[in-house]
Amino acid sequence: MDTMMSMDRGTMNTMGAGMGMNGGSMMPNMMPGMMMPNMMMMPRCTMTMEKMDGGMKVMCRCEDEMAASMMQSMCQMMAGSMCSFVMMMNGMPCCSCNMMMATTTCEMMEMGVMMTCMSGDAKMASMVQCCCDCMSCMMDSGCMCCMMMGNMPICCGTK
Repeated sequence: MDTMMSMDRGTMNTMGAGMGMNGGSMMPNMMPGMMMPNMMMMPRCTMTMEKMDGGMKVMCRCEDEMAASMMQSMCQMMAGSMCSFVMMMNGMPCCSCNMMMATTTCEMMEMGVMMTCMSGDAKMASMVQCCCDCMSCMMDSGCMCCMMMGNMPICCGTK
């Protein structure tokens, strides 16, 4: 399926997601101490980021209705959670931006979501905008962005 991305939850720990490993479930022919891969699927989307007064907005659009619906459902489920972004190159995390300094809201769009990260404090808003500049530059250079809410991956995308 083109619109979904498989991600190893074990590597998500290195990105600050805190997903944890599969604690001790064994398959019949596995040697003790081996772990089953803990994979998950997340929607793949086209992501655009732009600065705005007081913060930034991120628009995630999917081509597939099912992927868009899954992403919207996950956003509704995780509403009110802290939003964070991890920039990845060749599957390796290279930058992480946690929006702990901002209030995050999520609005549904026809084929995706629009996330706004805003702060009433001028210094915090400046930090959000600097993160926006950094992430946009990294995406322009070929990185993929993984958006998370409450440490739960919501979607991955490129420009």
